[in-house]
Parts: sequence; structure tokens; C-alpha cells
Amino acid sequence: MAESLRLFADRGYAATSVAEIEAAAGLSPGAGGLYRHFRSKEEVLASAIREHIERTRQQITTVLDQAEVFSDRPLEVRLRMTCQAGLAKMREEQDLIRVLFRDLDQFPNLVAEMREGIVNPLYDGIATWLSQQPEYAGADEDWAAIASILGGAVVNYWLANESMYEPPTRIDEKRFVESWARLGLGLVNLERTPAS
Repeated sequence: MAESLRLFADRGYAATSVAEIEAAAGLSPGAGGLYRHFRSKEEVLASAIREHIERTRQQITTVLDQAEVFSDRPLEVRLRMTCQAGLAKMREEQDLIRVLFRDLDQFPNLVAEMREGIVNPLYDGIATWLSQQPEYAGADEDWAAIASILGGAVVNYWLANESMYEPPTRIDEKRFVESWARLGLGLVNLERTPAS
């Protein structure tokens, strides 16, 4: 599955043959070894996506369960760590993301699985983590919306860096992470202005 995802990311789903997947996976190309494990090339892709979904769910659970481990560190440090973890997750999923943007429009059911299995749980995890920070205790915030903004910033930064080969306005990752954390710190003790 990992080799097929890498090939789909590099060459495109349609341009990747079953024989190429077999060769990359150490099977005899064209001998039908892939079909001993999967019914089709699409099933290989679906299985790879489902494997990423399961790994992501486990990662989110682990992070939320271990949130107290770092609770003695200053909030700004915890925010930086969270941003860095988000960027690391984007790097970890780079092949899957490339396949998503290149080919998954052909498979709306797989897009829906990714949205519900990876994307939404990640944003929900950010919202949960933010709401559990002691410095935000009692804050009447729309954590899901804030997670969407902060998480979206991480996604945008990574995508811009990957697609344009440099970060937006050449802001290096260290500066991005520090600024992201400062935005998160701004949520502490802010007076809310009623919406008009």
C-alpha cells in the first residue's frame, strides 16, 4: 500500500500500472501478485487511505491522552509544540495529500472517507486540545472555529511551501511556528466584542 501510494503521488493514479505497483512492492511485475491481496488498483488506494485514517485516529487519541504530560510547560511552548506537530503530520501525509489533489476527484467516496476519517478528526482534536488548556478555562470561545483558523493556517503554510517550493513571503518555519503560537496566546484573557 505504501509503494502504491508513493507511485500514485509521483505519477498519478491513472498513469500507475498494476505491474509498476507489483515491482515497487517487490513482487514479480505482471504476475498478478497484487490480485492475491486486492481485487483492484482502486481497492489498493482505498486500503491505503483507510490505513492512514486508522493511524491518524490512534495519533489523535494518544496526543489527547498525553496532553497532561506537558501541562507544566508554558502555554506558548505547548502551542509551538502543537503547531510543529501539525506541520509534521502534513509531512507524514504528503503522499496522501498529493494523491488527494491530483486524483481523488474521481473517487468522491474516498474523499468523504478522508474528510470524515482524517481532516475533521484533526480539527476536532485541535479544538478539544485548545479547550482543555488551563489558561483558557472558562473562556466562552467557539473552539471549533478557532481550530479551523489555526489548523487551516498550518495546512496553508505547508501546502504553499510544497506547491511553490518556498514558504509564503519566505517566512521560515521557525518564524511561522512562533507567530502561530503568539496568535494562540492572544486568546488568553481577551475581552470579546459582541457581534453586531
